[in-house]
Amino acid sequence: MHPFFTTPIPAMTFTLAAPCEYQETIRKSRFIAKAAPVSSAEEAQAFIESVSDATATHNCWAWKIGNRYRFSDDGEPGGTAGRPMLTAIEGQDCDRVVVVVIRWFGGIQLGTGGLARAYGGSAAKCLQAGERIELVPRIRGRTHCRFAELALLKARLGDFEALLEQETFDSEGAELLLALPEAQYTALHQWLADISRGRSELKRVDEASAS
Repeated sequence: MHPFFTTPIPAMTFTLAAPCEYQETIRKSRFIAKAAPVSSAEEAQAFIESVSDATATHNCWAWKIGNRYRFSDDGEPGGTAGRPMLTAIEGQDCDRVVVVVIRWFGGIQLGTGGLARAYGGSAAKCLQAGERIELVPRIRGRTHCRFAELALLKARLGDFEALLEQETFDSEGAELLLALPEAQYTALHQWLADISRGRSELKRVDEASAS
């Protein structure tokens, strides 16, 4: 028999469609996990500050945005909270999310293994409970569009799965920063040249994105 080879399918990555929450009691300690989609470290920090509870024993957290990540044990033994929560984010194939797990100590020690399971498990169950949307890898392109074609371009962006990330107006029109799937780049490049009679050109920006 001839060996059968298959091409590996890239793993899909997801973010949350909206904030979500999960709670459980483990050996009399109450755990509440809260998660949300974020697109920047500033957004993640703002969410952490908004949901952390000053009456709780610990407010542990982790976030991941692309290749950037941070986590905090907030007083729990090192490696027993933030790191397992980050592992849970990665294990759920999630990106651009922040998770905060709030704990009220119930009087029974869980031990380092128990803590890691509690924090990591709460984070994972919270992400599993939330509505998830697939993150589509995108590339960025920049173009200048005259006022005569600007409205038409904006109306057709959805046809190319393109997102308008930035718009800067001048006396003749606007410079646009777009994020779109790489498979759509050539089609949008050609269409833009056609409607503008060659005046507008989509130029690739060397910065990856996902949304």
